[in-house]
Amino acid sequence: MIMLTKEFIASEYQKIQQEICEAIEKVDAKGRFESDHWTREEGGGGLTRVMANGNILEKAGVNFSAVHGPMNEAMKTNLKVKDAHNFFATGVSIVMHPNNPHVPIIHMNIRYFEMDNGTYWFGGGIDLTPHYIVPKDAEYFHAELKQVCDKFDPDYYPRFKKWADDYFFIPHRDETRGVGGIFYDHLSEDENHTKQDIYDFSIALGKLFPKIYAKLMAENSRKTFTPEEKEWQFIRRGRYVEFNLVYDRGTRFGLYSNGRTESILMSLPQEAKWFYNRRPEPGSREAETMNLLKKGINWVAK
Repeated sequence: MIMLTKEFIASEYQKIQQEICEAIEKVDAKGRFESDHWTREEGGGGLTRVMANGNILEKAGVNFSAVHGPMNEAMKTNLKVKDAHNFFATGVSIVMHPNNPHVPIIHMNIRYFEMDNGTYWFGGGIDLTPHYIVPKDAEYFHAELKQVCDKFDPDYYPRFKKWADDYFFIPHRDETRGVGGIFYDHLSEDENHTKQDIYDFSIALGKLFPKIYAKLMAENSRKTFTPEEKEWQFIRRGRYVEFNLVYDRGTRFGLYSNGRTESILMSLPQEAKWFYNRRPEPGSREAETMNLLKKGINWVAK
């Protein structure tokens, strides 16, 4: 039986990073991930891999980290703990911004956190942010997620889907970031799940990522687009930036833990735009997309 030590989990997460980079490079057919090894003064480090100006992807980041050290007061407050002094955190975090506005933005994160008081948990999720929502793509995306979730627990998909709807939401805009996905946090062993179960679920999500996004990249990157559609892409990217800088827990935790700023902010696009009170024309594809940026949509075909 495999001992699920923090070192083992970190090594397997780094393998996931490599697998994803290789798969995405193959589909893009031009871009290559540049490697940036970094160390954290308080302990640990990571490998940030970034692609820029690819054939399909304008900017893509696949970040691996394994950091440790003393917990500062900001971290203790954020995590609401008092009896822990040191932590270990490892994970893979991905965000991909395509050139073509018909290819969606995608994000994934799988992570493991452990404290010296014996507390540990897994967290993560995948969500899709189309610039133009295509229902069949959203249905495919959610069906794939549900299939993986169901292998581990039939309650996972509905529970984590709702969690994603609530989490990937921009309150000051009263809209979801995209079509959601799944999100989970603080998962640890209980009467129904062992640590191995939760770890296996985490790995399964990591391996699902390249399958899903390779398909969406290949199918949508062939579509032509207009300057107006490109401008809409920049506007939707602006919404993505707003969420990540104001609400995203990973961004906040990275800054609280004195993480590496460049790696934390790799999720941001190269270009984005904001216009005052820009509203789409009624009946337009842009308006249709805005009408679908709502919580609670059932994307899984019955």
